[in-house]
Amino acid sequence: MKPHLLLAALVPSALALAACSGSPDRYTVPDTAVAGPRLPVAWRSVAIREVSLPTYAASEEIYSRSASGALTSSSDVLWADDPTRAITQDLARLLTQMTGAQVAAEPWPFFDRAQATLEIRVADMLAEPDGTFRLTGQFFVAPDAGGRNRSAPFAIAVPIAAPAGPAQIAAARGAALRELATQIARTGLR
Repeated sequence: MKPHLLLAALVPSALALAACSGSPDRYTVPDTAVAGPRLPVAWRSVAIREVSLPTYAASEEIYSRSASGALTSSSDVLWADDPTRAITQDLARLLTQMTGAQVAAEPWPFFDRAQATLEIRVADMLAEPDGTFRLTGQFFVAPDAGGRNRSAPFAIAVPIAAPAGPAQIAAARGAALRELATQIARTGLR
């Protein structure tokens, strides 16, 4: 059997197996390592607005797309944290580590205003039947005191490790967010 077809069969099966337990299983996204030199950015401080997610991705349930195209999930396999909050916080942490800038989610916690505001609108965020975790959308950067507004679409696909269960999907989500943070730092914050 081809790997992507095997994954399409395994992901719903893994979610269904977890559904047999009494209480829901909750999965965290493991911290992803940031390696390499710091990426230079144009601002010392950046505020991130709450990330906008599609309805299915904002729910606690971990979604995957079946081979037929239907989105599937189980109420017994959940994210450990609210996805909107977790993704916003993860991006703030990753951008801080990558750039050395002061990056925080709104409401801005510091006395001085942020020099720029980052907004991220996610269009799609789920495990695909081809064995990848897909994250697509667009980001926007607005400087506080003049300067050039910036925006760019993103389309990220990272492989999901076997056996493609919820823990592997969570790890792939973390890798996709690291890739998104890198793209934002290199193209949006310079």
